Amino acid sequence: MCTQPTSTAQPLMRSLGLSLAALLMSACASHGDPRPASPGTTAGTDADNFPDPGNATLKEGLFVDVDNLRLFARGMSKRQLYALLGTPHFGEGMWGVREWNYLFNFRSSPGGDYFTCQFKVEFDGKGIAQAAHWKPQACAAVLEPPRPPAPPAPAPMPAEPLRLSADAMFAFDSAVLTSEGRDNVTALLQQVRDASRVQTIQVIGYTDRIGSDRYNLVLSQRRAEAVRNALIAGGVPAAAIVAEGRGKADPLVQCEQAQRNALIVCLAPNRRVELSGRALPR
Repeated sequence: MCTQPTSTAQPLMRSLGLSLAALLMSACASHGDPRPASPGTTAGTDADNFPDPGNATLKEGLFVDVDNLRLFARGMSKRQLYALLGTPHFGEGMWGVREWNYLFNFRSSPGGDYFTCQFKVEFDGKGIAQAAHWKPQACAAVLEPPRPPAPPAPAPMPAEPLRLSADAMFAFDSAVLTSEGRDNVTALLQQVRDASRVQTIQVIGYTDRIGSDRYNLVLSQRRAEAVRNALIAGGVPAAAIVAEGRGKADPLVQCEQAQRNALIVCLAPNRRVELSGRALPR
């Protein structure tokens, strides 16, 4: 047999109903933020949306593999993220969690001081990552790919000219490079290629005093051009090389032998090709 509640019981029932509704709403809220996570890539959010680092279960933070962090992308599942970064560092709840928070440490330089960043991943209702955020926002820079090492500075030509014996480059009275001469040019190629990035290269031919001035000037020019052409064939920019013949000028030795063969041997140092560098104007 049912009885109608008294007038005193009705307010009590309403109060119990309101309390139960409040408890249910509180339980739902503990399952995570019901708002949909905003899609996007790594970006900053309001600092108030990050948990207090003092509440982290790993208050000292964790040194994370930056290469693993770079693999994070929207669309990853919680299982994939767990395998990549491990468990979150805050008490995020058990079911329906919409965000994971981490404390990550990074070193400014190998073996140097480190700094700590907060990293948050937002999920949708199916546990799929939608966005990631940093605090402070400057920490996002840790994901930038490392800069390639700077190429070594081009080596300048030595202060003293590089002297190539003409007798080791050409047959006597010839401007055609011998096989030995081509090998000598090849041995210099890398050095000249590097130097030509920052300066022009002068190739200067010299002869001995045997023969007319006109003949020696032409021969020295042809020899300088032969070396220049060999350098160009080896990859030195043509615009970086200037060839010049100076004939019998600037002798390195003086010889007075009367016998021709002995004189030719004595004058060998004067028969040469010199390579020197000139700095480009700034």
